[in-house]
Amino acid sequence: MTMKLTAKRFRIRRPEFPPAPVEGDAGLFDNHDDGFGSGIFPTAKPANQTGPATGPAESASEDAIEAIRHEGLTGRQLRMARNLAQKHGLPATSDFDAIRLLRAAGINPFQRSSMLDLVTGAGTPIQTEDSRALAKLPPGAGDKLPQTIKPIQVPSTEARAEVNHAAEIMKIQRDLARRRRRKSVLMMMRLTFFVVLPTIVTGWYYYMVATPLYATKTEFVIQQSQNPTGGAGGLSGLLQGSPMATSQDSIAVQGYLQSREAMLRLDQDHGFREHYSAPEIDPIQRLEPDATLEAAYKVYQRNFQISYDPTEGLVKMEVIATTPEKSVEFADALIEYAEGQVDHLTQRLREDQMRGAREGYVDAEAKMLVSQRRVVELQEKFKVVSSEVEVTLITAQIGQLETMLSQDRLSLQQMKSNARPNAARMEPLERRIGALEFEIAALRAKLTEGSEGGESLPQVQSELLVAQADVQTRQLMLAQAIQSMETARAEANRQTRYLSLSVKPILPDEATYPRAFESTLVAMLIFAGIYLMISMTAAILREQISA
Repeated sequence: MTMKLTAKRFRIRRPEFPPAPVEGDAGLFDNHDDGFGSGIFPTAKPANQTGPATGPAESASEDAIEAIRHEGLTGRQLRMARNLAQKHGLPATSDFDAIRLLRAAGINPFQRSSMLDLVTGAGTPIQTEDSRALAKLPPGAGDKLPQTIKPIQVPSTEARAEVNHAAEIMKIQRDLARRRRRKSVLMMMRLTFFVVLPTIVTGWYYYMVATPLYATKTEFVIQQSQNPTGGAGGLSGLLQGSPMATSQDSIAVQGYLQSREAMLRLDQDHGFREHYSAPEIDPIQRLEPDATLEAAYKVYQRNFQISYDPTEGLVKMEVIATTPEKSVEFADALIEYAEGQVDHLTQRLREDQMRGAREGYVDAEAKMLVSQRRVVELQEKFKVVSSEVEVTLITAQIGQLETMLSQDRLSLQQMKSNARPNAARMEPLERRIGALEFEIAALRAKLTEGSEGGESLPQVQSELLVAQADVQTRQLMLAQAIQSMETARAEANRQTRYLSLSVKPILPDEATYPRAFESTLVAMLIFAGIYLMISMTAAILREQISA
């Protein structure tokens, strides 16, 4: 189908020619010029002769021509014979007669070299003796050979174009098929070298060489202590009890378990290096006994997978070892390290909070004791329990004396109002009034003036009031210190973190790694991807270079 469609694109329309005259038709040369003018060709039959040729030579010629007709010669061969006969000056009446005459002269009518060999340097044909004897004509007479040859039905240009184009298409298709086969072979070789062989080697390692490993999975969560006396306000109160409240602590614990410090501690306590340096482990996974710290840390990172899930607040841990017992032992050790790290994270904060509150309480209590001791010393010094009480007593005494003085003065006025007062009764009364006035003056002086070598009551009262006010202030400060210490204790309790195991380490009874099939498949995909990238890059580079 491809050959036919392609050939049709190059099909050439054959020009239309009038039908060729058939030899023997009536009036074939009646109205046409035969190329010789009015002369008659020597071997041609007269126009009035319609009967068959006579003579043995003519009969032999007709038999030879009939035999040549049955050879199935092409139009191109007939044209070559006619042109060759003209060059040799042979008197041929038709293309078949030209072939007969050439063969009679010993010339191969279909040999290309004969046409060149029989031409002189000046371009004139070389005539042999046989050709001259056959022609029996002067030189140059054969140039006017009449065109009485019957046109031969040759293949059309359209058919020849189709045959030639189909041959070219077949050749191109064979070339493309050969190139495709060569490319397919090269591609299979490359795939075998870059994908199949590495995949086979990888599968052989995982199935035959790799050491079976046991994995122990553990999950734990870090919880915050709840404060039953009252919730925290603001954003911290909203986040309290959620995974976001302990996310920083969980991330810190995860970082510690993945650190070199945890690896060194595990090596010191449980022999991490010794376990992974055992000779029964395959060479790829084995840790050399004299390996560096970085090499040991790479093995630690590969076999101890620790991750944190922020949505659930869980810390997930997977410990891989060559034996189930050692895997569980390493997992328990890491959980113990995590608990210690959780306590250490909040211990300093709790201690700082409690230390400040405790120091404030102790200071307030000591100062309150000092102020109370000052009040006692003043009371002992001034022989006064309370300045207010003393003032109250003196004021009460003065009031009583003032009452008695007023009564005595009234009695004395009554006695003096008599016409003949009794002097004996008036004299004691006057002495009594004088004594009361003196006592009242002494009491009043005691309120405002100090005694000999002592301080006045106002001074004593002022010092006692200051000391008592200091005591009250220290009592308030002590009460605040006590409240602060209680608040700090509650906050410290709220800052306490607890590690709760949600999934405990369980002894595995079957090897978890290696996963041979999955690992081999992943290796094959990786090798195939690398091969595709290299092939695409090479193809792009070839296209750029060829462009």
